[in-house]
Amino acid sequence: MRKNNPFLKHVAFFLSCLPFMTSVEAAQLTVGQPAPPFQLQAQDGSMVSLAARQNTGWTVLYFYPKAGTPGCTTQACAFRDAILTIRKQNAEVYGISTDEVKNLLDFHQKHKLSFILLADPDAKVTDAYGVKMPVLKMAKRWTFIIDPALVIRKIDDDVDPALDAQRVVEELKQLQSGAD
Repeated sequence: MRKNNPFLKHVAFFLSCLPFMTSVEAAQLTVGQPAPPFQLQAQDGSMVSLAARQNTGWTVLYFYPKAGTPGCTTQACAFRDAILTIRKQNAEVYGISTDEVKNLLDFHQKHKLSFILLADPDAKVTDAYGVKMPVLKMAKRWTFIIDPALVIRKIDDDVDPALDAQRVVEELKQLQSGAD
């Protein structure tokens, strides 16, 4: 390749701009708003609807970029290890990525996950929650806590994969003590 290839210069410029691009939808969702409804396919092929969660307990939605990558594996395994504590707080966890169902099934089985992973291959739900990466069809690493009425009660856009599950446990305790 030539050193002064104009195409490569354009690509380099574009990539340098990525950190400054933001999703328009991200600013639209706020605490206190109804969670955007969705129906997605789980790793086992079943369909999961957020509407089915209404009045059944708290819902934790964590969006992650790609199954099998180091950060995503760390986060999923942390939720797996904390799932009993989370369920004792009347909450259920769902991991959402733009991966295909087959990839989620492999990831779910390999790491013996005990909660549902949801496939959003067209990124419509990822976009509705404002967590779609600019240009790429991947989710940012964000976590939402939704109350039994399907209202967003917590949005975490600064997620540490290793600590997310523990943060969720603490947030659920705080939110539920304030909800009484």
